[in-house]
Amino acid sequence: MTHFGVFCPGAIGHLNPMGNLSRELLRRGHRVTLFGVPDVRLKMARSGLEFFEIGAEEFPPGALEVIYAQLGTMDGLAGLKFSIQCFQQEAEMLFQRAPAAIQLAGVEALIIDQVTTAMGTVADYLNLPFVTVCNALLINREPGIPPYFTHWRYQDTRWARVRNRLGNRLIAYLTRSIWRTVVQQRQRWHLSPHRYREDAYSQLAQICQLPAGFDFPRKQLPACFHYTGPLLDPQSSEPVAFDSSAFPFEQLTSKPLIYASLGTLQNRNWKLFEAIADACLGLDAQLVISLGDPNREVATLKLPGSPLVVAYAPHQQLIRRSSLVITHAGMNTVIGALSCGVPLVAIPITNEQPGIAARLAQTGAGEVVPLAKLTVPKLRAAVEAVLAEPSYREHAARMQAEIRQCGGVIAAADVIEAAIAPTH
Repeated sequence: MTHFGVFCPGAIGHLNPMGNLSRELLRRGHRVTLFGVPDVRLKMARSGLEFFEIGAEEFPPGALEVIYAQLGTMDGLAGLKFSIQCFQQEAEMLFQRAPAAIQLAGVEALIIDQVTTAMGTVADYLNLPFVTVCNALLINREPGIPPYFTHWRYQDTRWARVRNRLGNRLIAYLTRSIWRTVVQQRQRWHLSPHRYREDAYSQLAQICQLPAGFDFPRKQLPACFHYTGPLLDPQSSEPVAFDSSAFPFEQLTSKPLIYASLGTLQNRNWKLFEAIADACLGLDAQLVISLGDPNREVATLKLPGSPLVVAYAPHQQLIRRSSLVITHAGMNTVIGALSCGVPLVAIPITNEQPGIAARLAQTGAGEVVPLAKLTVPKLRAAVEAVLAEPSYREHAARMQAEIRQCGGVIAAADVIEAAIAPTH
């Protein structure tokens, strides 16, 4: 059996799928240690995983919540730049703290989130095998694929490939500080230089929690890349879970349910919640809005139409009962809805959300209303179309069937065991 060390961002959207994968490896007899800053320890307290705290000086208790609260007020390019700045700070901390922590813990192999860029170099320095996991939208670049941060649709044309190359150059420029940090650290440690950004990912196995049919057509992924589908726990529990036992299920009616959630990060834009409520006003449906924050006060909040508003909801339970999900196009909400055959209306806000929304539109399982073009009439038209037109649910059901064939967390654990076993 292998002792795995796990590294990923401290956001719930990364911790839950990585935690589910870790617990599956535990069930198979492996040992798993999650490394993280103090705020992550608190979030994962009930996960059952071993935890090794690092980065307390750089990210003291409460630091992540301050960062995520600020990100929650941002959108578009500003949000993307802020996220890149945070990843830069994390990379510097990991280069300083991770090697000694890994050695002290006695880890034999690493499982690394794709956006935790520094850790591939740390693995090379320690001569440890590692696997890359794409918990968010995969960021592997190729000329035929629009960059992950754009709303661009896939087109197999020369001008689209030129456009994509320009977009890839832009994201390379925006992330140059992270890349420079990686390059300099590899030089200090006398490691061979990376020629391409993709060299930072595992050459043993790369795991993505998308079904292949949700992604744009890829031609340059490595042979070790695996679309396993969503990394959900077979028992439907989550490593990071808040108490949602007080959710008023008795207030749900027999009308079609519209569930709206902007996740746990991009949930500070109150005008967006107002627009969602306004767009659903007068529909023959019941709107439930989750604010995505168990500490949020809802008693004094007033929204058009008096929808059922809760601070935090039993996310997947409500998705299963829904006729429609309105989302910011976060990976876990979109894949969670498609896993249940539920169509969506997406309002992407920042980071990889425009890219996820573009893929959703391509599948036919939902409509997209870009934040920059959002008006109540446009959002209402999208909601009415998805509720009324059977094709959206049919396409969502098609994605549901493909997801069921992918294997999910079981397949991902199989890939990891097959990749790591030959190295021991």
